[in-house]
Amino acid sequence: MRIMMLSWEYPPRIVGGISPHVYELSQQLAKLGVEIHVITKATPLAPIEEIEPSGVHVHRVQPTEHPNDFIHEIQLLNDATELKVRQLLEESLPTGTPTIFHAHDWLSLDSARDLKYEYSLPLVATIHATEEGRHGGIFNDTSRYIHEQEYWLTYEAWRVIVCTHFMKGEIQRSFNCPADKIDVIFNGVDPAKFQFEWSAEGRAARRAQLAKPDEQIVIYVGRFVREKGIQVLLNCASAVLARRPKTKFVIVGGGARDRFEKFVEWAGLSDNVVFTGFQSNRPLHELYRCADVAVFPSLYEPFGIVALEAMAAGVPVVASDAGGLREVVVHDYTGTSSYANDPESLAWAILRVLEDPVRAKNLNECAQGRLGTDFNWANIAAQTLEVYERVWSEFLSSYWADRTLWPVSPGAEERARTREFAVSHVGNRPRPMVNTSEGVPLEFEHEEVEKAGRGEI
Repeated sequence: MRIMMLSWEYPPRIVGGISPHVYELSQQLAKLGVEIHVITKATPLAPIEEIEPSGVHVHRVQPTEHPNDFIHEIQLLNDATELKVRQLLEESLPTGTPTIFHAHDWLSLDSARDLKYEYSLPLVATIHATEEGRHGGIFNDTSRYIHEQEYWLTYEAWRVIVCTHFMKGEIQRSFNCPADKIDVIFNGVDPAKFQFEWSAEGRAARRAQLAKPDEQIVIYVGRFVREKGIQVLLNCASAVLARRPKTKFVIVGGGARDRFEKFVEWAGLSDNVVFTGFQSNRPLHELYRCADVAVFPSLYEPFGIVALEAMAAGVPVVASDAGGLREVVVHDYTGTSSYANDPESLAWAILRVLEDPVRAKNLNECAQGRLGTDFNWANIAAQTLEVYERVWSEFLSSYWADRTLWPVSPGAEERARTREFAVSHVGNRPRPMVNTSEGVPLEFEHEEVEKAGRGEI
């Protein structure tokens, strides 16, 4: 089976959680014998084309012109993505290998949808978060555009994958997506990345860069955006310090942090709060292992992969009960939960960990157990492969197989030749028309294409 994985970010380009998700999933799927092609945005210092040691093929594309804004950039990126995927598909068309498009979030919708209808091949979508959830509603034209793109992605997909049951409910409510079209597959983490050899002296030296020897460290890792709840953590800091004055809050993340730094200065917290900036890989993993508690006070969270990272590093976790975090951090079993957007509740949860390290250690041991089952990437890849196999089986028994250019049904080669003839004579790639009342792709209805097919051009 061949999967065309469409994602606007992939390592070393990391903007949010999509990049590590696509990377880990692709690596594990390759181990299962799936041919993976990742089509993503080009980034400096990364090769345009490469085959990773795992066998994953990575194709990085660049927009052909300078974008006017973010939305325009995504549209140009989709054009470049579509062009690259068509090139790859044309090269492999004669083999007829089972092929599925897998789009990650609305950023890949346009190319995925056009390719789906052009080749009559199935599309799977993973929704990592929603615009409505991130902002607590739709309040401007940009958000409205993204919300509509997200709707169309769930509509066009054969199956929709989400990371938590919370997200399943959100997709159903926001987009009227049928429940039986949605598969819940958790995100995962690779604990081995956090279990490297590290001497006590090395850890002590790294810790000394952040805090005094007798101080406890509270770490936050995440983006500097409202829904991640940094403001809630800073608001509760004084309450924590009132009981545990030897506490240092370490804030890790990239983005605009001026307003948070101004608040820290205004609140008199400068001696107890450290901003490290963006960290990744070994430096980030070391920070986790220096901490006494990791705190994730999100207001909205589809999943919360940073909580898994902290668990993998052996750090007790405090998290709000927002969204999917409740399924990742189970209160009094794998961590400690607080009420979302409630500084008093968050202070209580942090103090409960700092003041009872034995309990915290026991909770983390339970969390370690879940990492090897529910959040294991090998298991996640196996579940995803089951979705692909179900989609392909349903595709072969549907009317789509009777229309596809892929050589899996009678007449496919003739349909492909007709299309190729039309393209070479008309000069434009024909796009199948869609009956919007039924979502059914019709045969090429462009007048020029019909004429080309009859040899009249």
